[in-house]
Amino acid sequence: MPEAAKGKVYPVHNNKFKFGIEGTSSSEDKMAMPADLENFAPAIDGTVEEWYAMDAEGWAKAAMTGKKLSFSFKGKRSVGDSGNDYIAGLAWKFGQDVMTKFEWEMVSGAKLACDAVVNVTTPGGGDTTNLDTLEFEVVCYGKPTFTPAPSEPSGTGQQETS
Repeated sequence: MPEAAKGKVYPVHNNKFKFGIEGTSSSEDKMAMPADLENFAPAIDGTVEEWYAMDAEGWAKAAMTGKKLSFSFKGKRSVGDSGNDYIAGLAWKFGQDVMTKFEWEMVSGAKLACDAVVNVTTPGGGDTTNLDTLEFEVVCYGKPTFTPAPSEPSGTGQQETS
């Protein structure tokens, strides 16, 4: 198989996330990755409009008319970490106070950025012998900016697949 036809896989921990710790006015030096995140799950929700036109002889037609991008994160509450403290502190706020800048650098090196709403769903808790939990959702506010990966991925620890 030609070298160009081979793919590379990367560990999930090679994904990088940054949150503005001063809301939507955060400068680059005020972007932080919360410590001790364990899991993330992106979700794309497409709005599909369907109709049954006479000329389609009973078959449905469809058009995607909207999209929503969101993420769920699970991790540990890491007191003293600027990113983790910022996210945890949003649990008691709403409206403009829970909006911030968000960036995702994918394992391929592609980047996605948007203003986002942060919804803290679990600001702590667990069994008495567990570590405190931090769980939250991020919903992009409007269309994100997507920057394709450079020709060579920036991740490390890759494994070739054939």
